[in-house]
Amino acid sequence: EVQLVESGGGLVQAGGSLRLSCAASGFSIDDYAIGWFRQAPGKEREGVSCTSSRDSSDSYGRFVKGRFTVSSDNAKNTVYLQMNNLSPEDTAVYYCAAEGPMGHCAGSKWHYWGQGTQVTVSS
Repeated sequence: EVQLVESGGGLVQAGGSLRLSCAASGFSIDDYAIGWFRQAPGKEREGVSCTSSRDSSDSYGRFVKGRFTVSSDNAKNTVYLQMNNLSPEDTAVYYCAAEGPMGHCAGSKWHYWGQGTQVTVSS
């Protein structure tokens, strides 16, 4: 069974950092595209990042601006999102999603989703 579990969210002050984890089971992250998304109250879901071993590079949302970095640990079957220099505008529920096997970031249907983890940035 495909399962994604996010963790690492919490409360942080503006300018601080958080490291989110997306632990996958039922599949290998190396065979799937893994995306991070976020959604704040009253706003549409927004793409944060995407990584796939079958794509030439990782991709990031428009407002990331070099602050976030996605990485993978295949031994732990976990994808991480390192978020630095956070601002209150980053407050949202953050989700990871997966598509595969042989998934690509572009055009992904994102069939599998985690439950989300809350990130709150105070000013």
